Amino acid sequence: MNKSWLACVGAFSVVIATNSSAQIVVGQTAGFTGAVAATVKEATDGAKLYIDSVNARGGINGQQIELVSLDDKFDPKLAAANARTLIVDKGAIALFMTRGTPHAELIIPILDELKVPLVGPSTGAMLLHSPVKKYVFNVRSTYQREAEKGISLLAAIGITTIGVLHVDDTFGADGLVGITAGFEAAKLKPAFVGKYDRTKPDFTQFTSEVKRTSPQAVFVVGSGTAVTDALKAIRAAGSKAQMVTLSNNASASFVKGLGENARGTIVTQVFPNERSISSPFVKEALALAKAKNIADVSPAMLEGFASAKVLVEGLRRAGSNVNGEKLRNALEAIRGFDIGGMDISYSATDHTGLDFVDLSIINKDGKFTR
Repeated sequence: MNKSWLACVGAFSVVIATNSSAQIVVGQTAGFTGAVAATVKEATDGAKLYIDSVNARGGINGQQIELVSLDDKFDPKLAAANARTLIVDKGAIALFMTRGTPHAELIIPILDELKVPLVGPSTGAMLLHSPVKKYVFNVRSTYQREAEKGISLLAAIGITTIGVLHVDDTFGADGLVGITAGFEAAKLKPAFVGKYDRTKPDFTQFTSEVKRTSPQAVFVVGSGTAVTDALKAIRAAGSKAQMVTLSNNASASFVKGLGENARGTIVTQVFPNERSISSPFVKEALALAKAKNIADVSPAMLEGFASAKVLVEGLRRAGSNVNGEKLRNALEAIRGFDIGGMDISYSATDHTGLDFVDLSIINKDGKFTR
């Protein structure tokens, strides 16, 4: 395999298997480079914890699971192209843990056309939940619920002057719906609402709004480096406003990227505390991580871990000679599947999965505390 071929495809492959004769191919397209690369890696590492352990025990019905991952550089059009390549050329019977709301929006028609399910998309966009998408099986809660709860928390502790910045795409619009609901419930109005370009974010334009309104907090709906840049601009404007963001940034790499600005940042969460050994789900993930000499498990890793558990359960129920339609039917028949103190159920009218939402704040040691 030469460099020119890789450049042409613009992708790379990650194989999760214990031997070279993997028999169940699962495809993933995500931004392994670009603004969300570090978080994507953490989530994928979390998935590998579980899939590796399953393969080590003989796989599913004697078959190994192979995860083929292509880099879409966080570009929606490339994500859609990768999705088709994974299914048509690589033989994937399912897609897994795609990243990004606009990306999922372009992938859904491909799933419907080729009759292949997507398990555990790493986005809480409402468009994946309502109306129900036949081939999409969510694992995590929605951004709208997270955003609404974030505003409710701020209001409950007396923070009433809140600015809003959101990316100008379907993800940003989705988060804004939840934020607006939170303001309405608290009988508040935003200090300001600004939107920024997802490909070339420029936060200097909002400096005057921050200075004019002196917000106590700023809720930023965005991904990875864009959110860290937003906070830098807020601090450069002389503001000490509390920053709030969604769970798509709940990763150790995000905290590292914030640097000295990390302490005090509020991040919504869609899984239990990653250090809580009272949670069977977290305890299992920590044990598998320790066996691999991985010291810490991040919230992003837990999302990958949970998605992998759902994927494997669907494959197990689908039986031998599994294909996309068999897997879809098996997933939709799941009722009360315990992933470790949390139950997941699906039906023809509900592909939501979990509805867990919590809030965390980054402490002086760079850890998420609840």
